[in-house]
Amino acid sequence: MAVPRPGRAVRGSATGRPLMAALDLLGRRWALRILWELTDGPRGARELRQRCDAMSPSVLYQRLAELTEAQLISQDARNRYRLTPLGQALGTAIAPLDQWAKTWARQTATSPKPP
Repeated sequence: MAVPRPGRAVRGSATGRPLMAALDLLGRRWALRILWELTDGPRGARELRQRCDAMSPSVLYQRLAELTEAQLISQDARNRYRLTPLGQALGTAIAPLDQWAKTWARQTATSPKPP
């Protein structure tokens, strides 16, 4: 499966609109979790796998390759993965969504469940 890119057909968009390409990439299993685990600094593949609930190595390496090709992560001289400036900017961009999700979690935890 090709790495989603703006301007190429992706799930949900025949024209590859940038937002749809980003959602296709980030919606892949474990992609956001890997990016999240890199927010505190570089990590090796083994550590990432452990921090990601021991996902299968094949999925881990596939996602790492996709996120590298998408220029969201890179490898350093010690073969650890780290966020690129573009990957760091993604974290800033989704911070408001994180805040909304926390509000949602608080409200749904205290509100009565529908019948």
